[in-house]
Amino acid sequence: MKMKKLSILLALFGIFLLVFAAPAASKTVFLGIGTGGTGGIYYPYGGGVAEIWSKYVPGVRAVAEVTGASVENVKLASKGETVVGEVMGDVAVAGYKGISKFKGKKQKILSMAIMYPNLLQMVTLKDSGITNVEQVKGKTISTGSPGSGTNFMAEEVYKALGVPKDAYKDSRLSFTESSNALRDGMIQMGTWCVGPGTSSILDLSTTHDVRILPFTPEQTKKILASNKTYSAIELSGGVYRGVDKPVPTIGVWNVMICQKSLDTELVYKLVKALFEHNDALVKIHPSAAYTTPENTVKYSPIPLHPGTIKYLKEKGIKVPAKLIP
Repeated sequence: MKMKKLSILLALFGIFLLVFAAPAASKTVFLGIGTGGTGGIYYPYGGGVAEIWSKYVPGVRAVAEVTGASVENVKLASKGETVVGEVMGDVAVAGYKGISKFKGKKQKILSMAIMYPNLLQMVTLKDSGITNVEQVKGKTISTGSPGSGTNFMAEEVYKALGVPKDAYKDSRLSFTESSNALRDGMIQMGTWCVGPGTSSILDLSTTHDVRILPFTPEQTKKILASNKTYSAIELSGGVYRGVDKPVPTIGVWNVMICQKSLDTELVYKLVKALFEHNDALVKIHPSAAYTTPENTVKYSPIPLHPGTIKYLKEKGIKVPAKLIP
């Protein structure tokens, strides 16, 4: 009889544990990562980050979401609709300060980590006759999809070079759409600001002879003077079929941003997993080799989240005053 009572008590205790412990055990944090279109690097990179976080941060389930890219990602993260976003450094600065396309509205964002550098790649077909970026006057082109960092940068560059928006017809297409439009003769020039070796240009170069437009020293000087987040850089020869020599262009670092109010301990765990399992991300795309704690301190264009700062200090990396919010 005593044994029967004991069994009943144990069973009741087991049910108690299941009922009251289950909610705590099943509590999961869902994170959306704003990336870009499927024809660039943001999306596969974001998918790799989501996989790392879901695997190595207990209680976290992350997913990469297709978005309009940088400008949209800043707005989504600020509102808390995606929480984390992949953006170009110039867009991060504009959002943080509330300037340019953010029209006086400072966005509630901070930097989590530096990703990798983007290169501005203005692509034409060799038979178009266009050899200089300023020859787009009177042409139908694409400066990138609305809300993207590519569109933002292209407009900044043309402004610096004194090329007004009404000097060309802008189709504002995504990377994949730009590639198809060049192939079909619907546009004469397409714009990409991505890591080198992006799939949509690679695919185009396998069937058509492409030209990546170089910037002259004079053009480069004007562009760098217009935006401190930009730097002069070369696209290496041999990345795309038929583009055998280095091409002088403009670079900008990508930054992973997050909502300002995100929990410090959560961001610490996310950043720790990102940096300490970076080898898995490099297997998805080699550009992830630039995603390091050292580069985050060196190249972050806006202040860092306290969770990132906690991790960096733990690793003995000094954080400059300008990056402390």
